[in-house]
Amino acid sequence: MSGLPPCPQCGSGYSYEDGAMLVCPECAHEWSPQAAAETEDAATVVRDAFGNVLADGDTVTLVKDLKIKGSSSVVKVGTKVRNIRLVDGDHDIDCRIDGFGPMQLKSEFVRKA
Repeated sequence: MSGLPPCPQCGSGYSYEDGAMLVCPECAHEWSPQAAAETEDAATVVRDAFGNVLADGDTVTLVKDLKIKGSSSVVKVGTKVRNIRLVDGDHDIDCRIDGFGPMQLKSEFVRKA
């Protein structure tokens, strides 16, 4: 692979350089490499399992039973988690679940309530 970023408009991985611009052969979109670098540096957007954007202080519901590491307990599907906080890392939600205490969740296992 060439290491060039994919097209920001259609997501095609076949972009190529044409002078100082990057070009997508599938949708003919042209953009500058500096603009691509700036968009990568922008704040990451955290989305739930259904594509809704999450923010600090939201209430979410679990969409899957989750085993608690180091314990035989399970957090059941449908459990509401209030007042989440978004953090960087693999587990991008920091929260407190009633009856279980503080823990970190992945956004792919929750939906916005």
